[in-house]
Amino acid sequence: MTPIVPQLVPQLLHDLIYQSAYRMPQRHALAHDGDVLTYDVLAGQVKVAADAWLGAGMARGERVAVYLEKREEAVVAMFGAAAAGLVFVPINPVLKTAQVVHILRDCNVRLLVTSPERLATLAMDGELAKCADLHTVVLAGPLAGVGPVEGVRLLGWQAAMQGSSPRAPHAVIDADMAAILYTSGSTGRPKGVVLSHRNLVAGALSVSAYLHNVPEDRILCVLPLSFDYGLSQLTTAFAVGACAVLQNHLLVRDVIETVARERITGLAAVPPLWIQLAALGWSNARHLRYITNSGGVMQRSTLQALQAALPRTRVYLMYGLTEAFRSTYLPPEELGRRPDSIGKAIPNAEILVLRPDGSRCAPDEPGELVHRGALVSLGYWNDPARTAQRFRPLRDPSGGLPLPDMAVWSGDTVRVDTEGFLYFIGRSDDMIKTSGYRVSPSEVEEVVYDTGLVAEAVAIGMPHPLLGQSIALVVCIKADIDAGETELLAACRRTLPSYMVPLQIELRDEPLPRNPNGKLDRVCIATELAAGVRAAEQVAS
Repeated sequence: MTPIVPQLVPQLLHDLIYQSAYRMPQRHALAHDGDVLTYDVLAGQVKVAADAWLGAGMARGERVAVYLEKREEAVVAMFGAAAAGLVFVPINPVLKTAQVVHILRDCNVRLLVTSPERLATLAMDGELAKCADLHTVVLAGPLAGVGPVEGVRLLGWQAAMQGSSPRAPHAVIDADMAAILYTSGSTGRPKGVVLSHRNLVAGALSVSAYLHNVPEDRILCVLPLSFDYGLSQLTTAFAVGACAVLQNHLLVRDVIETVARERITGLAAVPPLWIQLAALGWSNARHLRYITNSGGVMQRSTLQALQAALPRTRVYLMYGLTEAFRSTYLPPEELGRRPDSIGKAIPNAEILVLRPDGSRCAPDEPGELVHRGALVSLGYWNDPARTAQRFRPLRDPSGGLPLPDMAVWSGDTVRVDTEGFLYFIGRSDDMIKTSGYRVSPSEVEEVVYDTGLVAEAVAIGMPHPLLGQSIALVVCIKADIDAGETELLAACRRTLPSYMVPLQIELRDEPLPRNPNGKLDRVCIATELAAGVRAAEQVAS
């Protein structure tokens, strides 16, 4: 194979791998279940995958979806798509058929990389036939017993890779699309956030700079690669020539054992996982140089427990949104002074706190967090109205720039103190943050309405000590229906991933409260639920 000579400075996402392979070819790049790929081997596999996707007839910018657990093929498939001038779409492996089919259809996926087991589930009842643009499925696993799928060409992973021949990639620049990450939207089904090569490379260089990553680091990847925070573990490692260790953990104890066995130096997690990890003993974590938190606020008790268990490990508290990858971090030396802060802007980003009229807030005045810089994504896939709402021009207050910068309005309310440190106050929309996931109430409600059992339904996020928030469902059952909690839970479990299944269902005989505009009053319903919880706690005590 022709040697890959990378750009001196990485500009495209796959350059992160190619550059590390050029500088340190024999360093470990990827580890999974005892198997290790060096950077030269990984770079070669990425190039072969790019050739394979091009050989499958993929045109510039077309989408390659990856619906797999964390494994080598998932990483190679994604970065191979980027190297070919295509766009990869990682799909969370815990999603059910309805969510996966929505994503495949929404962004017109042409090629899907998945496992035989997942394909069998997707093909049941003709669901995959709804994906009219899909023409090729590549299976990472044995083909024995896999039946044909109408209208789709099936290939085994090895056959696809071995049958490829060198091809010139489609020409792209750093401003072009590299990935689409799907995240729940406040109006219902998941929305696709479009990330450019520039976004992903700038994010990797920025994060690796403030975490002080080096080639000797071994970064454990426990978060889904469909999550920007999970994908960031790969890009951060590849940016400096470090090793990314993939893990699909079943038990929390597995994470701690892997940290010890693999001599992990960096670990990223979300608050619910940190709560569980803080409750366990860390017998051998002497190599763990740092841990990071994002995806929600880490409670002080959890932070203190982790600091006690890991006295030599640096703790980084961070804030980010998929629309801008990563926004702020709190330096570990500031933890003692301001443990509730989300820190300051990451390198190469500017974070503003603005009033509704666009003017800057005074110190400690609540306002909306607005992110400006190279990490601001390209918007929402095929949704110009929502893109225009969240991504807006930000004019230079000095008036010196003739063209305004594009910035992203987060929808989160924060404040900034006199020293420039930011503090999270709350979400400005109705999104539920549970187990590190953003869940749209409408997506849960849609499943309940589809049962035909309810007249009205509202999903609410309730405080939960382990999950951050749990999902509570308040419904008004139809007058002529004899059904209850059991039937509704069964419907949710059939259709939704486990983290989206309500933990509490309240049945009501009367119509649910409405606001003056005639809409269901979520604030009122949430207040009533909270009052009921407090009353129950008082009775119990």
